[in-house]
Amino acid sequence: MNIQIFSNNEDFKNDLAAQIVCYTDKYVITNEAPDVIIVDEDENVFSHKRVEYPSVPILFLTDENVENDGKLNVVISKPFRLMHFLDVLRAANNKLDSSSDGFLIFNDYELHPNQKEIVDLKNNIVTKLTEKEVCIIKYLYKKNSEYVGKNDLQVNVWQYSDGVTTHTVETHIYRLRQKVEKDERRLIITDNGKYKLNMD
Repeated sequence: MNIQIFSNNEDFKNDLAAQIVCYTDKYVITNEAPDVIIVDEDENVFSHKRVEYPSVPILFLTDENVENDGKLNVVISKPFRLMHFLDVLRAANNKLDSSSDGFLIFNDYELHPNQKEIVDLKNNIVTKLTEKEVCIIKYLYKKNSEYVGKNDLQVNVWQYSDGVTTHTVETHIYRLRQKVEKDERRLIITDNGKYKLNMD
């Protein structure tokens, strides 16, 4: 799970990051394509990140009395117990896969990660996807129209699993296009061997 943390208190940020990473090797603190964003008290940063990443859960840490909105924004009151925080962090990452608020909508498509299907909203055609195909779309969506290379997909979708080559990536992208692209609309755009989701 890729996690971004924003705080004006560097000591707090570094301590929280260290505790998160210590808890499990599945959590990575990074500036790249976040699965969950943590914002410490700064409402301006929160607002900016909500616009930049509309489908990524945001954990907002505050010592004020603020209610959760029940969607992709989660308020955690400070001070908090580490184990409670980690439980909320895991739950927040599941929101994309288990709630209607986590559906990804782009270019007249709607992705339902939990059901492993994508809906063509122009003709209501539902196409079943493999887990890896869902992961590819989710990752490209998080990159927000930025072109992504094959090596990037190997690292972030396959985690460099044994036997995964750039040809494997190309084959999955090709099959995904064949499944979904029923008209002139492009699901994924290719340029110089790199890919991006067509968000238009």
